[in-house]
Amino acid sequence: MRRIELHRDDVTLSGLVGGDPGAPPVLLLHGLAGSAEELRPTAAALLAAFRVVALDQRGHGHSTRRPADLSRRAFVADAAAAVEELCGGGPVAVAGQSMGGHTAMLLAAWYPHLVGGLVMLEAGVGGAEPGDDYPARLGRWFAAWPVPFASRAAAVAHLGATPAAHAWAADLAEGEDGLRPRFDADVMEAAIAPVAAVARWDAWRSITAPTLLVRGERGTCPPAEDERMRELRPEVGYAVIEGAGHDAHLDQPAAWLTLLRGALGSMV
Repeated sequence: MRRIELHRDDVTLSGLVGGDPGAPPVLLLHGLAGSAEELRPTAAALLAAFRVVALDQRGHGHSTRRPADLSRRAFVADAAAAVEELCGGGPVAVAGQSMGGHTAMLLAAWYPHLVGGLVMLEAGVGGAEPGDDYPARLGRWFAAWPVPFASRAAAVAHLGATPAAHAWAADLAEGEDGLRPRFDADVMEAAIAPVAAVARWDAWRSITAPTLLVRGERGTCPPAEDERMRELRPEVGYAVIEGAGHDAHLDQPAAWLTLLRGALGSMV
């Protein structure tokens, strides 16, 4: 896959593009503090049959690090621009994990002509339980990383030696003093805050594109939210990846790819 740039107003969006330009298009969206690099294995597995775009969302990866606008509208407009300029204008299948899945959901709701299929991995409608300021909690956690890391091994050891830790470590930027993340903690907190602020039930109900919800067996989606999402749209597909947590695409990549390929085959 090759790295590309997309220029929009005050931001530059970076991403990975590959596959036959004439093949059915798929847009992949990573979660908070991730990047297109963690989706490279997913993208590579799809290249034989699809045109794949994996986007570094604003504030992440190689995209503009400190954008002025971190609203949900801005993230979704970026995804729409990627569909229009990099995927041939749609409709496309969109698959997103966590915050990327929330972006994908809103893209399907607000730009229905661009989305022909939706896959949400460990993602929901947003909103937070009363008293749960998880954006601030996440911001403090990112800010507490002892950067710069002396090595990728040191980063993995600090972050817990999980598949997600390995993905984060692999994408650290090299500097003269060591390795640092490609994001800022306060930007991550500001980016996730609008997700936590509002539960987008109206957006979820409005989606007409074929949809698959995928959960990790040890994932983080609240059971009550999960149940209501399925009640409101009983036609939606649903699958659970055994032995996987929130980063199910990294924990159990083979199972994730089996589900994703199956869904995409009926969407695009």
